[in-house]
Amino acid sequence: MDKQLNAAEQGKLWATYMGNTMSICVLNYFLHHVEDQDIKKIIEYALGMSKQFVQTITDIFNQEGYPIPTGFSEDDVNLQAPRLFNDDFYLHYLKYTGKAGINLYGIAIPYMVRADTRNLITQCVDLTTKLLNQVNETLIAKGLILEAPIIPYPEQVDFVKKQKYLTGFFGDVRPLNALEIAHLHDNALNNATSKVVLIGFHQTSQSEQTKAYFARGIALADKHLDICTKMLEDENLSSVPLLDPLVTTSTTAPFSDKLMMFHKVDMFIMRLRTYGNALAFASRHDIAAKYGKFMLEVGNYVEDGANILIDNGWLEQIPQAADREALASIR
Repeated sequence: MDKQLNAAEQGKLWATYMGNTMSICVLNYFLHHVEDQDIKKIIEYALGMSKQFVQTITDIFNQEGYPIPTGFSEDDVNLQAPRLFNDDFYLHYLKYTGKAGINLYGIAIPYMVRADTRNLITQCVDLTTKLLNQVNETLIAKGLILEAPIIPYPEQVDFVKKQKYLTGFFGDVRPLNALEIAHLHDNALNNATSKVVLIGFHQTSQSEQTKAYFARGIALADKHLDICTKMLEDENLSSVPLLDPLVTTSTTAPFSDKLMMFHKVDMFIMRLRTYGNALAFASRHDIAAKYGKFMLEVGNYVEDGANILIDNGWLEQIPQAADREALASIR
């Protein structure tokens, strides 16, 4: 095309390529072990979707003479490794990563200018939405759905009359509203799912450095899960159960440490976004304060993970602006 890819298009295509080459490795491993035929069909759909996205981006980059990111390959997965997760977990995992994908693609749509990038990102949204609907339908059919709590319908339309609606630390604290409940439940579910991945990575990682990082991630996910759960249960609302039993006892690594580190840093970055979204809809001051603390803790965890990736030569660089100072110093 005549028009050069702009910074947003380069960045979003790069991130989509990286995430989906990683997903191809993970989903190929899941497909190697899955026994439930309904779940197998969904994994096959998700795998085909990721391959399609990667191929389209490769075509765009080749057309532009743009370097293809290294991403992840068959060198990062051991399909012969024993099963690490039970079949039921594959559904929870696909919902967890599908939500992250929708977040990435949905935000990208307004930034896309070229027709080919607009078409790709629109397709990413459409196909990922279809995937999430299939996952939910299967979770419902198998009695595994973990939906938000039920609350009563209001008897009439009402308006907030006093500023105490916003308080939450002292005095007469109002009940949680529907949006606060939705985000607390979603964040509890994200942390329960993330904890399972971290447990699996911790018991199969091959270096003490990455093993310690995953152990710290387990503690962080557990802490945030407990806080979200307690806030719901304090108001007699259901939360989510622990999914920890869905990890097997295998200690053989199905994935490279590079892939596992990238996976968790990437998903914790997405956690910052989900906490930010939840903070925006938290009207009670106590809830907002908790999300602010969550974001600080996750931000520190992500930075430490990035440092491990850099130390090991695993952090592929995102496309960036020209370094004018460096150019000016060239003789």
